[in-house]
Order: sequence, then structure tokens, then C-alpha cells
Amino acid sequence: MKQGFDLEAEVRDLAARRDINDALCRYMRGQDRLDPVLHRSAFHDDAYVDCGLMAGSADAFVAFAQDLLAGMGGSQHLIGQVHITIHDEASASGEVYFYAWHRIEEDGEPKDLSVAGRYVDEYACRNGEWRILKRYEIVDWARTDKAADSFLAANPGVPRGKRRGEDFSERRAWPVV
Repeated sequence: MKQGFDLEAEVRDLAARRDINDALCRYMRGQDRLDPVLHRSAFHDDAYVDCGLMAGSADAFVAFAQDLLAGMGGSQHLIGQVHITIHDEASASGEVYFYAWHRIEEDGEPKDLSVAGRYVDEYACRNGEWRILKRYEIVDWARTDKAADSFLAANPGVPRGKRRGEDFSERRAWPVV
């Protein structure tokens, strides 16, 4: 073992990173599956969020985002590189790259809205739970394209993602073999 290595501190650091990553994943999944309880679980009660379209409390943000996304035909949010700095046993900060796809409608036509950017976050550990305390969303680029679903149209049997508890991942209705 290298000199000065603190195994306990290393384990705490790794556990913090794991738990922060879990909060990030709950945030993304809660948005895409339109699950406001899961979405909200990524934040502390006094969290602040500024996504550009609104700024305010975690409760206000989740209500806003769930309503906005419910008006779309679908969405998928992906996490890219994540840089987390653990400051101490109760605070951390990070920058999270994201890519998001949204099915929208413009002028009666289905469109694909792609947005890529970063979340600049502050995290806190309270009662043993790491969650987002502050989030500022930066959009690096966005584009809207005509929807192109020829693969799905040609393959109607391909399982599609669903929302509000109807997704296979939530029901896991495996076929009997």
C-alpha cells in the first residue's frame, strides 16, 4: 500500500461519486419516463434549478419539466462525461455533459429536437444521501430536424419506449418460455 494512502477516505470518495451518479441517473430517467417522484428524488428539498426556461425551486422545476415533456411525443436524455470534485464529506461540485432528443411538432409536422449541453451542479450529502443542491443548465448547441422514422415504420414490431409506468423496464412482463 502506498504511503499516506487513506483507505477509509478513498472508500468515502468512491461512495460519494456512486451516489451522485445515481442521483444524476434518477434525474434523467424521471424526465424520460415522466415519473415526477423519481425526477424529484434527485434534488434536496431546498434545491435551486435554472434551466434558462425557468429558474426556481426543485418542486417548481420538476412540475415545469414534467409538463413540458408531457407535451412532447417522447424524449431521451443521455449523460456524457461527468467531472465531480468532492470537497468534503458533505459537499461536492460537478459538470455533467448531456445530450437530449425530443419529439416535437412544428407547423403540424413531427420534428426531432436535439439539445446538447452541460449541467453545472453543486451537490450536498444530508442524512447520508447525496443529491443535487444547485443546478445551472448550459446549452452548447441545439437543432431541429424533420422526423425520420423509416426504420420504425418498416419494423412496427420493434418495442418502443413508453411513459408513466407503461414502459417495459418498469413492468418487466417477460414472456413465458
